[in-house]
Amino acid sequence: MNSKTNEPQRHFPDIECDHDGRVMKMIEICVLSGHHTLKYFRKPHVQIEAKSDDSPVTIADREAEQLARQHLGNEFPNDAVHGEEFPEKTGTSDYCWIIDPIDGTKSFVCGVPLYSTLIAFEKNGVPIAGAIYIPATGEMVFAAEGRGCWYRETDQHPWTPSRVSSKQDLKESVFLTSQADLFRERNAGEAFQLLEDTCWVSRSWGDGYGYLMVATGRAEVMIDAICNPWDVAAMIPILKEAGGSFTDWNGETTPSGGNGVGSNGKVHDATLSILHP
Repeated sequence: MNSKTNEPQRHFPDIECDHDGRVMKMIEICVLSGHHTLKYFRKPHVQIEAKSDDSPVTIADREAEQLARQHLGNEFPNDAVHGEEFPEKTGTSDYCWIIDPIDGTKSFVCGVPLYSTLIAFEKNGVPIAGAIYIPATGEMVFAAEGRGCWYRETDQHPWTPSRVSSKQDLKESVFLTSQADLFRERNAGEAFQLLEDTCWVSRSWGDGYGYLMVATGRAEVMIDAICNPWDVAAMIPILKEAGGSFTDWNGETTPSGGNGVGSNGKVHDATLSILHP
C-alpha cells in the first residue's frame, strides 16, 4: 500500500505560506474541529434531531462547524464560508471554505468510528485543497494543488505520500458506498447490483472514510448516489493529487453534481459506463 511506505518526513512539502497560510490552517482547523466531536462520541445523552431532509444532526455537528467558522473568521475574515449546518457567509476575497463538521452523522450517532471531518477551500470557484480527518482513529489525508496528497496514520505519525492503487480492472476492485438504498432513489438500483456483481468486493465503508480508502490505495471505487458540495469538495484535490479521479456521474469534475464517483482513475470510465450508460 503506497500510503504506508516509510518515506522520510523531509519530503513533506513546505506549505507554511501556501495561499497565505490557508493550507496549513486547513489541516489545523480540521483536526481541531474533529477532536471536538469526540466530546460527544458514544455519549448516551447526545440528542439526535432530524433536519428538513430527514438527515440527522447533533450538537456535535453544530459546535464543530461553529468552531471551524470562528477560527476561519479570525484568520481569514474576507473569505466566504459554506458549511452544512449554518447559512453561507459571503466574502470579498477569491477564496471560499467548505465545511462538513461530521460527514457520516449516521455512523457517528451509532458509535461507528468511521465518520470524518471535512474541510476544503476553493479559489475562484475551483476546489484546490482539501482534508479528511477521522477523529476516532486519528487517520488523516490532505492535498493541495501541485503539492501532492499526504497521509498519516495517527496524529503522532509522520506524513507520508499517498497514492491510489494500480488496479486496472473492476473485477479486482473494492467498491465502497455510503448507503446502498440511495441508488434506488436515483433509479440506479440495477447499476448498484451490476457493480456489486462485477467488483471483487463491496462494502459500505462510505462517506469521507470511503474516499480516504481510495486515496490511500486500499479501495478503488467510492460512489455517492446522493451528495452535497460539502460532502465531496475536498475529494477533488485529494484524489487528483493522489493520482486518481473524482467526478459526478456525468463525468464532470464538480462537487455540485448531486452525486459523485471517486476512483483510482484506472477504473473510472468503466464505473461511469455502468452508472451512466
